[in-house]
Formats: sequence, structure tokens, C-alpha cells
Amino acid sequence: MSTASLPLPSSDRADVAASLRRALLDADFTADGLLELLGASAYAALARSETVPALRATREDGTLAALVRLFLLQETVPHARVADALPVDALAESGWLVGGDGELRATVDVRPYGGPSGEDWFIVSDLGCAVGGAGGIGSHDEGVVLGVGGASTTLAGITVRTPVDSALDLGTGSGIQALHAAQHATRVTATDLNPRALEFTRLTLALSGAPEADLREGSLFDPVGEETYDLIVSNPPFVISPGARLTYRDGGMGGDDLCRTLVQEAGARLNEGGYAHFLANWQHVDGEEWQDRLRSWVPRGCDAWIVQREVQDITQYAELWLRDAGDHRTDPGEYAARYEAWLDEFEARGTRAIGFGWITLRRTEAAEPSVTVEEWPHPVEQPLGETVREFFDRQDYLRAHDDAALLAAHFKLAAEVVQEQVGLPGAEDPEHVVLRQHRGMRRATKVDTVGAGFAGVCDGSLSAGRILDAIAQLVGEDPVLLRDRTPAQIRLLVEQGFLLPVQA
Repeated sequence: MSTASLPLPSSDRADVAASLRRALLDADFTADGLLELLGASAYAALARSETVPALRATREDGTLAALVRLFLLQETVPHARVADALPVDALAESGWLVGGDGELRATVDVRPYGGPSGEDWFIVSDLGCAVGGAGGIGSHDEGVVLGVGGASTTLAGITVRTPVDSALDLGTGSGIQALHAAQHATRVTATDLNPRALEFTRLTLALSGAPEADLREGSLFDPVGEETYDLIVSNPPFVISPGARLTYRDGGMGGDDLCRTLVQEAGARLNEGGYAHFLANWQHVDGEEWQDRLRSWVPRGCDAWIVQREVQDITQYAELWLRDAGDHRTDPGEYAARYEAWLDEFEARGTRAIGFGWITLRRTEAAEPSVTVEEWPHPVEQPLGETVREFFDRQDYLRAHDDAALLAAHFKLAAEVVQEQVGLPGAEDPEHVVLRQHRGMRRATKVDTVGAGFAGVCDGSLSAGRILDAIAQLVGEDPVLLRDRTPAQIRLLVEQGFLLPVQA
């Protein structure tokens, strides 16, 4: 029997889910409890889908060890080991557990997950499909529902978390984004093409003690019609593949059309000031700049910030997703045929590489929306939700201030920005100066000596124009010329978050 055809626990027994939650918490079956039990090495191995260290760490008797084996490692556990800790009869009646001859096994993966404010949550997914599950994150089952992976946590981290009335989790999967949204949205709607995913979302919310969501089955925005939201989040099946073999990853449209359609249609579903956050793949096509391709996706009436985090050539990309589904473990001839099919698809579309990254939209009434498309493959500091919100706030500021207004404005240097001078040892002057952030996007940008001096003096007390006049006098430069050429550099430093506007 395939994973995706197994019966699911009953989701209409809220009392059973509540009892299971209490039992798991009493046994310290939490993210912190797992780390303490397994140790850092075995805990990290689980995230790589390696279970042997965790199996070794749970050999000894103990309730927590038994629960780890039962719900995370897909091991059968003697009834006697968990009888005092779990409401076994109720869980068996509701379908969470099955067994015989004194042995029990779980029908679903249950993985502890720590919320942003220390909440103890649980993500429910198909057996072996939680990150760290015994079978890894891939599956040949068409309708399988995965647990939490790196993409899930990335999307949760970049989402703006201001209180809102309505939120939409499109393509909810096991419900992690809906769970996050329930903490700051009055109403949460979660959709998925796979009805099995909606049941898993219901289980995840119930076991995590979160409010119920409005669950709707269907593709893209079809289930919500013309309804609008203050927040939209989606980790869609963005993989660019030949066909739609696996629902959890393959969009079923040609090339990157699914991601493009999702982004383009999101604008009409956002309320004024509302945000939409997506993870996406996009094609790098011969004869076209990838930045132009993505700019064409942005809907009218929306600001956008698009960040390319990674680029893979077509062979790397095909190999990644063939391994994700376990195709490399099949017959060599079958694997080669599938590999050929991926390369044929890319060749037909003129695709030379695939980009991966984040797309954020914000609905705006501005006459000229701001669209920023950039590449930033370097480490960042998650969560980034507040950094994202501040980025769009600064876009509003720059849009409302021409060069003259910038020179009259006051700024301060952002926290934890340092200056680095780069040049040959012993040289009198550096070749260039770099400003580097240690928070948020952790950007680095080159500046000239005027830019470095200007940023270093900004503490909010003097206007930009007065600071430039003082620098001009110090370096013997015409203050009028300096005022003319510096606003562009100030604008860039504000946009990237090195300088922050302040009230005079």
C-alpha cells in the first residue's frame, strides 16, 4: 500500500487531538526535548533524513524515546512502552495508531516544531515525509503530503507578520504556513489541489492548538473566486519538470508558467497595503535577461521585491529533483530515460539554467510602483519579515522624496553596520571602502570616501545637505557639485537599509 493511500486519522475528533497534544507535551515531545534527548549530532542528522543516529539514541527505555520511534522514525513500539503516556484506545479508534500482538505503529508522521515565540507546535504529514522522516523528503506517491522542509521555513521567515484581518495559504500542504498565519490573522483560508493535504492541515492545526482554518479544495485561486486578502502566502509546486507526475512538487504547467500565473493573479486578490509572499523557480532562457522575465510577472498596482537566491544549470536541477523523488534508486535505464526527458524539456524551451528565490508583492496606490529585482546568494538572518516590511516602507519614503528633499532630510546609520577598507598592505589610501550589515539581509556595498564619511557622520542631528557642505569644505570640493552628485548614493544607501530616515 502506498503512503498516499493510507487512511488518515479522523479530523473531527478534536478531543482526541487535544488529548494527544497534552500527552506529547507532558512527555516533552517538543523541539527542545528532541534536541536534549538525541544530542546535536543526531538531531542535525534527522534534518538530513539520516535516522541511524536517532535510532541509536532511542534504544533505551523511556517514554520520550518511544514516542520518537513511533511518530518520527516509523518504528513499531510495544504497547506497554506508551500505554501510560498516550490515550492509546482513543488514538487507535481515531486512526492515529494501528497494531496488533502488543505492537503499535503510527499512521502519520508527527514532528515537533518550535513557533516564532516559543510555541510548541506539531506538523503532521505522510509517513516518511517529514524532514528527518525515515524515508527522506521524496516519494513516488502522486498525492503524498510532505512535512516541513527548508523551503517551508524560508517562506515562513520572510513573511510580514503584522496583525491582519484575512490571510490565504495557497497550496497549504501539511499546513505550516496556515499555522503561522493563524497567530496574527483573524481569518485564515487554506487551499490545496490535493484533498489529502487539507486533511493534514486540519490535523496540524488541531494538534498544535491553533484555530481552525477555512479549508478549500482546488487549483491556484479557483477556490477563493474574487475574494481578497490582507496576506497571501504560497510555497507552490514550483518545480519545472516534464509533466505533472508528483502533485507535491510539479505544477502541471509548461516551464515556469505556474509561478508566473500565480504571481500575476495575486495582485487582484490583495487588499490595499496587503502583502503576497511566494517561493518560485524561473527559467533563464537564451536571448532574455532573467530580470526582465520576472519584471513582466509583476501585476499592475503592486510594488515588488524579487530576490534570486540560487541558480542551477539544467543538469544540476534535473539531478536534484530526480533524487528528491528517489528516481536514482530505480532501474538505471528508467532513471536515464527520466533524465533525458528533463533535458529534452529544457532544450525545447531554450532553458540554460533555473533560478530559485523569493517574490514579495505589496498592493499600492502609487502612480509608479517600485519593482526591485536582484541577486543575493549570500547568508541572511532569518526571520526576515520585519526586514521585508521595512524595505517597502523605505520605498514609500524614496518615492515621496526627490533629490532636494533628500538633502533636507535627516538620516542615521543603521545598527550593526561596519566599515571595511580594502587595499594593498601599507598603501596610504584604500582601493575601496565597503559598508557591511550584520543584521537582516547582511548586505555589503562599495562606497567612495565621501559616501563612507557621510554614512559615518549620520546620527540624525544634521541634514544631509549640511553634512555634505562640511565634507566639501574638508576635502576642498565645490559644495554645489557635491550636492548634485551625492543624492544617488544616498538613495541607494537608504534603499538597501544602511541609512534610515529620521524626524528632524
